Amino acid sequence: MICGIDEAGRGPLAGPVCAAAVILGAGGEASSDNLPLDILNDSKKLTPSRRKELQCLICKEALAWGIGWASHTEIDSINILQASLLAMKRAYEDMFKRAGGLSGADSRANPVLSGENISVIVDGKFIPFINAPCTALVKADATVAQVMAASILAKTFRDSYMEEMALLYPQYGYEKHKGYPTKAHKEAILKYGPSPIQRLSFRV
Repeated sequence: MICGIDEAGRGPLAGPVCAAAVILGAGGEASSDNLPLDILNDSKKLTPSRRKELQCLICKEALAWGIGWASHTEIDSINILQASLLAMKRAYEDMFKRAGGLSGADSRANPVLSGENISVIVDGKFIPFINAPCTALVKADATVAQVMAASILAKTFRDSYMEEMALLYPQYGYEKHKGYPTKAHKEAILKYGPSPIQRLSFRV
């Protein structure tokens, strides 16, 4: 089976980085009657409403999926690349927890899903430390269905988190820019100072 992994949130000035791991079907199948391949795409090319629709469909129809996070403080501590890889590792582990199994250690809880029969494709140039054969592929989020699905989940889960943060810290406008370095976001930081979820190692 093929597991796709991708992250969202490497570029923002605030908030966590979020990663997702998705297996669409057994035997490497990437489509089904309820989840046809042609509806998937790179999350950045989809509208917010379409991403939310696909998030619900992927979570319902995928064989397995998981979400992992690395906080803004972890990003400041170990750098954004290492934090992204950590979030990917956590997403892969979360996928097994949600499926009722353990990653490569004990497949008895879910005999269909075990680390021994999974190959991982990660979007980008680097791979996380996980217990499975792993390949890094640039632009996989635009070419590999499983990674497209992971891209959509990572983006929608992170966007939802930043919208929740906008309710706590409305002066920063997180519901609009999701923490990315827009002009309005930079002006808010300069006016109000760092927010409680600010990445202090990033330059404004």
